[in-house]
Amino acid sequence: MKNVHRSAPSLGLIITLVGFPQISESIFTPVLPQLQKNLQVSASRIQLTMSWYFIAFAFGVLIWGQLADRFGRRPTMLAGIVIYLIGNLGLSWSPTFDWLLLSRLVQAFGASAGSVITQTMMRESFSGVTGAKIFAKTSAAMALAPALGPLIGGCLQLYWGVHSVFTALVILAITIGGYAWTRLPETQPVNGEPVRLHHRQLCLRLLRDPVVWTYGLLIGGINGILFSYYAEAPFIFMTHFGFSSVQYGWLGMVLAAASLLGAVIVNHLLTWWAPEQLTWCGLVLSVIGGGSWLLTANWQLVIPMLLAIFVTFLGLNITLPNALNRALVGYETVMGSASGWFSLAYYLLVSAITWGMSGLHNGQILSLPWYVLALCMGMLLVFSRLRLTQRRSINLEE
Repeated sequence: MKNVHRSAPSLGLIITLVGFPQISESIFTPVLPQLQKNLQVSASRIQLTMSWYFIAFAFGVLIWGQLADRFGRRPTMLAGIVIYLIGNLGLSWSPTFDWLLLSRLVQAFGASAGSVITQTMMRESFSGVTGAKIFAKTSAAMALAPALGPLIGGCLQLYWGVHSVFTALVILAITIGGYAWTRLPETQPVNGEPVRLHHRQLCLRLLRDPVVWTYGLLIGGINGILFSYYAEAPFIFMTHFGFSSVQYGWLGMVLAAASLLGAVIVNHLLTWWAPEQLTWCGLVLSVIGGGSWLLTANWQLVIPMLLAIFVTFLGLNITLPNALNRALVGYETVMGSASGWFSLAYYLLVSAITWGMSGLHNGQILSLPWYVLALCMGMLLVFSRLRLTQRRSINLEE
């Protein structure tokens, strides 16, 4: 019996559900220097609220992915939003750094449902060129949401203080919960013969698939670069260059513009170009941008440095939607569990990369561009190796 799909979620709902975990991470960044002073901890320790977020997030996507296969997409998503609300309430009541960190873990665990379940729903509701275009629009939202976060957080801190950021997160959780409750459909296929794989079998299949781990490295690397930027950028622009929290928040528009332009480019070129071509071109552009970023940072030229940051993230935002769309082709019958394991792997990578940035933090503005350039070059080499392997396989078959 063939899979019978239920109704697909609207694009607006998809963007909301995939975006709130991202904005929950970056809305924190403008208040990091002030939180450091309020809680009397070091800058590297306060940055743990960024890297540890992704540790809980990584294990959350695994658990929510499996629960989504067992109980359905809709009830699992609603449960995740409730946990997310509890974490936000904990943040608003945090008297100490340890309590703050624990609340961030709970917040991240709940928010991870928005990532893995939304991507699962997208993969089973859309495919082919349509799927690629949906992922392009969604990945733009995934980049736009954290870009807006610093601006929102900076304005809230300026006018109402640090605590207002936590209050805004509580309101956000309640609003999203109501939206999902009234509009979220169940998209899990009605299948007369459900396919079940032992977790060990599924993991081995994923690990042995070079396409899966290559795209996993790209997705994890791109998100790791994004959130390494959000962990380090406040100390570059606010501490080193003397930007206010609101001025720093407006810098998020550089990343927002890069994400929107990347989505437009992908939507336009997918008609003529293969996703693999776009992915490779995006990575090359990110390497060019990363090199330019390093040079302009060394010369401490703010405007050229912002242009270089724009080029870097434009390349990454051209790459990301194609990686998301192509990563789990062939795993449709176990999409929830496959998405969970896949997301676990790449979010652990995001956490490791973000933690690496906190370890490199030394008060110098060159640490971040060096880090970004090295990661972009590594991703380009990994993807180029996959393309070469695939071409050799095609030649052998012919």
